[in-house]
Amino acid sequence: MLASLQDTILKWLLLAGALYFLAVAVVHSAGLKVPGLFVYYNVPSYSYQDRIISCLAFGWSSLFYLAGRQPRRDLLLLILTIGLVAILALAANTIFTDFYQLSPLIHKGPFLIINLLLFIYWVLLVVWGRPYIFHKQG
Repeated sequence: MLASLQDTILKWLLLAGALYFLAVAVVHSAGLKVPGLFVYYNVPSYSYQDRIISCLAFGWSSLFYLAGRQPRRDLLLLILTIGLVAILALAANTIFTDFYQLSPLIHKGPFLIINLLLFIYWVLLVVWGRPYIFHKQG
């Protein structure tokens, strides 16, 4: 019973990630600066950058969807690895970028909150994916 609940929660978390990244792809494709779906929602960007991010986010969405339909150790480890790299890169970018140079109205706090929420989601994937990470093969 517990394993079934663990699987169900993991699948829902992965499918939620698929929907999140699909929404990221859509808003970037449309150029809509939606906080949470655009990490740097109030920083100027070019449409070509948004289209590139849209394509990459669609790829992430597809990966999360595939893993959510049929969780597998290799897919989950891939998601966790590239997810952690992305979260660390976003955090470093936020910490080391001088946004004040772009505009004194841009503050790092909201970007760090978005980054923290992504990290919390990553931790949830680790917690609920433990059986796949440490025990199950396939």
